[in-house]
Amino acid sequence: MKKSFKDYAIYFLTLVLGVAIFYMFNSIDSQQAMLEVSQSTREIIKLMISLLGYVSVFVAVVLGLLIVYANNFLINRRKKEFGIYMTLGMGKKQISKIILMETILVGIMSLIVGVIIGVFASQFMSILVAKMFESDMSQFVFSKDACIKTCIYFAVMYIAVMFFNTFTVSRYKLINLLNANKKNENIKIKNPIICILVFLGAATLLGYAYWKVTGDVNSLTTADKILAPILMGIVGTVAVFWSLSGFIIQIVQKMKNIYFKNTNMFVLRQINNKINTMVISMSVICLMLFMTISILSSSLALRNTMQRELIEMTPVDLNLYKTANLPEKYLQYGTYGKEITSTPEAMSDSKIPIAETLKNNGLDMNVLKDIVEITVYSTDDLTWKDFFGDKYAEIKTRYPNLLFDTAEQLVKISDYNKIAKLYGINQYELNNDEYIVLCDFDLQKELRDEALKDGNNVLNIVGKQYKSKYNECKTGYIQMSPNHTNTGIILVPDDCNLTEGMKEQYLLAANYNADTKEGKEEVEKIFVDDNSEFVQNLYKKGIDIEGKTKISIREASIGLATIVTFIAIYLGIIFLIASSAILALKQLTDSSDNKQRYTILRKIGCDEKMINKALYRQIGIFFGVPLILAIIHSIFGIQFALSVMSGLANKKDLLPSAIATVIIIGIIYGAYFLATYLGSKNIIKEEE
Repeated sequence: MKKSFKDYAIYFLTLVLGVAIFYMFNSIDSQQAMLEVSQSTREIIKLMISLLGYVSVFVAVVLGLLIVYANNFLINRRKKEFGIYMTLGMGKKQISKIILMETILVGIMSLIVGVIIGVFASQFMSILVAKMFESDMSQFVFSKDACIKTCIYFAVMYIAVMFFNTFTVSRYKLINLLNANKKNENIKIKNPIICILVFLGAATLLGYAYWKVTGDVNSLTTADKILAPILMGIVGTVAVFWSLSGFIIQIVQKMKNIYFKNTNMFVLRQINNKINTMVISMSVICLMLFMTISILSSSLALRNTMQRELIEMTPVDLNLYKTANLPEKYLQYGTYGKEITSTPEAMSDSKIPIAETLKNNGLDMNVLKDIVEITVYSTDDLTWKDFFGDKYAEIKTRYPNLLFDTAEQLVKISDYNKIAKLYGINQYELNNDEYIVLCDFDLQKELRDEALKDGNNVLNIVGKQYKSKYNECKTGYIQMSPNHTNTGIILVPDDCNLTEGMKEQYLLAANYNADTKEGKEEVEKIFVDDNSEFVQNLYKKGIDIEGKTKISIREASIGLATIVTFIAIYLGIIFLIASSAILALKQLTDSSDNKQRYTILRKIGCDEKMINKALYRQIGIFFGVPLILAIIHSIFGIQFALSVMSGLANKKDLLPSAIATVIIIGIIYGAYFLATYLGSKNIIKEEE
């Protein structure tokens, strides 16, 4: 082992990183017990822990396959050594015992080092968890359960490796072991014309797939339709790597000033041979890197957007709303469209504002301040279909699943300005024949702007014609939400007769009359605790008041963003480690196999500086090619992800998340690149 330490470096690094990351993400169950959070947040953390448990099984499979692959590299690296042992009379069982003991020792060392690193790194994870859930945590945490789980999972992996090693050694023949260093991979020469045609076909296929997920994203409405561009991307990636080695060298050979300069000819042929012999491996690595970049960038952008919009969209502590003028029977959509019979108390209460309902049911109004109440109207005589007017047929063709029968929400301008003043957002003015559309949900805003852009969108509201004041939607909202989800509110003049045959809804916005976090939480309980006297009074009378609070919205939103972020980081880093390790091990294997070629370079006059530079460029290109194609894939993949998450993630939040992704990839990918270069440098220096 001491002699082969340089061979074990990448293997050991991969095991240690795998153990550390596995421990970190599985120790959250111990960390969450130390957090001072509400019960609802604690439930969200439990859900995240449960999901991470399932993800850990997948991660364990990926790491297990990676460990088997890495171990196979070590076995192949030492074939000649084992052949010498066999010529000295050592049996295959004894060789298996040597490998078994080495595997156990490396496994124990990697577990110890990995868990130690994981324990200390998990303290940063604890701080991150606390920050994400807006809590405090300063205690050092060691997770016994995570440690046991990590040891069990990796013990199973090592046992699988042991069986694999025993099986591999049993198939060895002495002649093959002794001649292992002389055996080269079989490289087939490809027709450059065919390769160029395949490359052009692959580029066309990828280009079409890119267009489908960006330019024609509206047609990808079902899983089977999304599957088609994914398969195109996979086939195109394999075809690119298959064709590259067949014509790139032919093209560069024509550029004699470049091809014959320094060691370019040697580097190019080495890279050409590598790509030629590992087309599928390079394709898988490229796709894993693509997933890493896309998952990390999209999830971090989602979190950045949600954090920013959460602050913006929760300007007050409380929103309450109820249906005005309830009929004797009405549909309660939350109960699957079930018809509900109104109680006499509920019918009577529906004729009075929410503030009076609060007083009548025992609420001390001193717990609230800054109270504003408005009425929101809607009618089936004015729907999205009516709003789009002449554009309806075209938009319906593009978006057949849009709910065009949805009734528009109507609010009088003075009512809106009252609530806008409380929220601290823009207020507006209207003439008697004008209306304004407020919309901030990206897709819906885009469609509404199409209908408004020519300035001819006239609406008939209660028998009177109104024209749009602006040729686009304006920003604004009336109800709190975790992000920009307002699909449309139409502001009308105060003299518009909105009560005639329309549905009405009362909306109340207010702040809690408390200055501390604890004080606000106490007031919150009055409205959200099922056992509070106020809530019980409403239940007894059958009065249905719904509501949203800043605290509950923020807890739910932060929880969702954190779950997505943690799982994305977990998977992204594992894919990144797997990709980097496979590239590193392949390069180290090739460096070992090609030592004689570097010896020849020395004999024809190349100094060590030139040889090291050639090795550096060779490894750089080898690591860079799949990464470059993965980045190109990601440019379009991330756009598709943001389109799918429309309204949740914003493109302007992509830059900081992309920078964070670059840093993560730079650290891990760069560490493997450096370790590979140093390892290869030492290998080609070894004496025969």
